[in-house]
Amino acid sequence: MLTQSQAADIFNKLRKSSSSGELEVTFSGGRSSLTRFANNVIHQNMTEENTSVSVRILKDGRTARATTNVLDDESLQRAVTSAENLAKVQEADPDLLPMPSNGGPSTTIPSRHFANTANLTPQDRASGVEKIVGTAKKHNLTTAGIFASAESYEGIFNSAGLHDWHMQTLAEISITMIGGDASGWQKFNSPDALHLDPLALAETAARKAVDSANPLDLAPGKYTVILEPAAVLDIVGFMFWDFGGLSVLDQRSFLNDRVGKKLFGDNINIWDDASHPLQTGIPFDGEGMRRQPVQLVENGVVRQLVHARSTAEKLRKSEFADKVGPVHASGHGFQLPNEMGEMPINIVFAAPANPQTVDQMIASTERGVLVTRLWYIREVEPYDKMMTGMTRDGTFLVENGKIQRGIRNFRFNESLLHMLSNVEAMSTPVRSTGEESFDMVVPAMKVRDFNFTETTKF
Repeated sequence: MLTQSQAADIFNKLRKSSSSGELEVTFSGGRSSLTRFANNVIHQNMTEENTSVSVRILKDGRTARATTNVLDDESLQRAVTSAENLAKVQEADPDLLPMPSNGGPSTTIPSRHFANTANLTPQDRASGVEKIVGTAKKHNLTTAGIFASAESYEGIFNSAGLHDWHMQTLAEISITMIGGDASGWQKFNSPDALHLDPLALAETAARKAVDSANPLDLAPGKYTVILEPAAVLDIVGFMFWDFGGLSVLDQRSFLNDRVGKKLFGDNINIWDDASHPLQTGIPFDGEGMRRQPVQLVENGVVRQLVHARSTAEKLRKSEFADKVGPVHASGHGFQLPNEMGEMPINIVFAAPANPQTVDQMIASTERGVLVTRLWYIREVEPYDKMMTGMTRDGTFLVENGKIQRGIRNFRFNESLLHMLSNVEAMSTPVRSTGEESFDMVVPAMKVRDFNFTETTKF
């Protein structure tokens, strides 16, 4: 794989050959491996290694980018020339800022690179799959899923003197267990492969499939619902684009005229914190600015947004300057040029004062629904964040403090503002991953009056 020293050599060579303007070069790549299984057998094993070099030119208020994954001198120079030629035909942008000379306040993150993860072999992954398949066979189920591992890097250098580099590893297991009329699911990832337990994940997914067999057709309506962490992150993830400053500046955010106002319950506190020990990812943004921790929501009140450098400058000069909370470059921008600005991507829900386990939430529920995960989620109405979607892979009726039986899956129509104003209990937040949104540190939630509108056939 490309090293930081090799990347620095490439940058210095391109800097000397660049004919004009400011120069930024970003590097990304690594090695990823995937073992895929279905019908209780491994059917695919692959490894891919790639490096991407992306060159941005900035001159006379114009900027453009060109990218290559071929690293010989001629191909790299062609990328520089392409970026220069593209920049020449762009409209000048009076708001375009010079490239930063440093990444702002220093931030420290824990190591996210683990040799045991980087060194996982196909045999190691196959051994994990063997445990998963053995669990499926023991319960007369069919299983499908993946066991993946990766080692990756991200780096940035620019002609103003900024440079930064990050390496990390990640291992992930996703399991679906399928019975005749029911299914169960579990998924987990971590930079440290030692934190993955294929057998425990398989047993949980299998138990959900077995326990939800012969599902009851329960009438739709408003129920107390217990959402496991994966279900929480998959639905709340749809609101975080709106916490970017540019989305408010463009008047496309549900937070327009709402920053500083109470939108959620007192028990909702949300941070964006790239340095959190359960988070992953790079500690700098698309321009090399260090990601700063930002409290987005405090006791249900939206306190701050996140900002790229240019967004912060625009907001300070706009009519919204005193309506969006503190405005500063927080290290959440994407690579330039882009039309989306920024967003928080290291979401961490703060621990509640009195956390409850999922079992405790069940025990305190007279009648409700336990949801393993949600899928096929879509936004219906943007200002109230009305979402629709369906439950999947383990939906259960809870009565008299106990799980009674599996039920047919529901479609829901639910406002995130309503949902996060009706959270009765939360667990200690954990690192969680789903299928509809990005990884977060989130709790399980017990929510009253969650609106299910119809049942499915499965």
